[in-house]
Amino acid sequence: MAAHAHRSAEALPRVFDRGNACHVPADILALVTSVHPWSPSVTAAFALAGRWDSHVTGCFVDPALRGLHGRDEEEPTVFSLLLDSPGEEAGGESFGKLASLGGVRSATWTSARTGLARTMHQLGAWHDLILLERDIGADDGGAEVLGEALLGCRRPCLLLPPGQDEAPGFDRVMLAWNGGLEAARAIHAALPFLSVAREVVVLDGAPLAPSEDGMAASRFHPVEYLAGHGIVARRRRIDASAHEAGDALLHEAQRMDANLLVMGAYGRSRLRERVLGGATRQVLQQADLPVLVQH
Repeated sequence: MAAHAHRSAEALPRVFDRGNACHVPADILALVTSVHPWSPSVTAAFALAGRWDSHVTGCFVDPALRGLHGRDEEEPTVFSLLLDSPGEEAGGESFGKLASLGGVRSATWTSARTGLARTMHQLGAWHDLILLERDIGADDGGAEVLGEALLGCRRPCLLLPPGQDEAPGFDRVMLAWNGGLEAARAIHAALPFLSVAREVVVLDGAPLAPSEDGMAASRFHPVEYLAGHGIVARRRRIDASAHEAGDALLHEAQRMDANLLVMGAYGRSRLRERVLGGATRQVLQQADLPVLVQH
């Protein structure tokens, strides 16, 4: 199902107002958990697509598939063939109409036949940004399912808080910086958001120890990097241990009244993250604002 809308050059979003040359996402994937009413991911995806003139793929993920991970996904086809997703057929036509009403140039509709991690890994291959609600796997083990999906999809993901019933604004953005490669990747992925933000703060924590591959982003300086893209950012220093990092990020985001938090996902050892928790897990479980993450 595709929807097309002709747009004049004057109607195209102004994403280069500050002279930057960032690459806006041309293809956005929205993971859909509800069609009546529509998932927050759909509302947010259409708002961003209207701003960036992007294509949107809506993918309905049946509740029975959202908890699958690890070995459960090794043989998904037999199980998936038994599914008769109520959102699959019902959503396609109305999804296209909603896209047209929102001024989105094109949109397609599909339905997942695998679990969350494999779906994001497969569809992420030709998408630039993935949108989903952070409680998409809210059942037992949901945090593990979401963590596995974020680690494997290799794409920036915008996670929306529960109850996000309108398109979020992104005019006050906080960037979590800890010296790691994941944080550098996240800041790079956030450029399209930062180019139109009114306030950008780099929250500078204690430098991260070298990652599992022995690398750190030692040559990356976030404020200078952003300035090179025409984005003015101010730096705020915090002192927090690794155990306190999640609380510190959420506290500072609330203090700033930020409406977007950008952070690298799972910068420490994956095993330690799963066993001990970590800032990523805490933020994804507790944040009441959209979070852009990149592993």
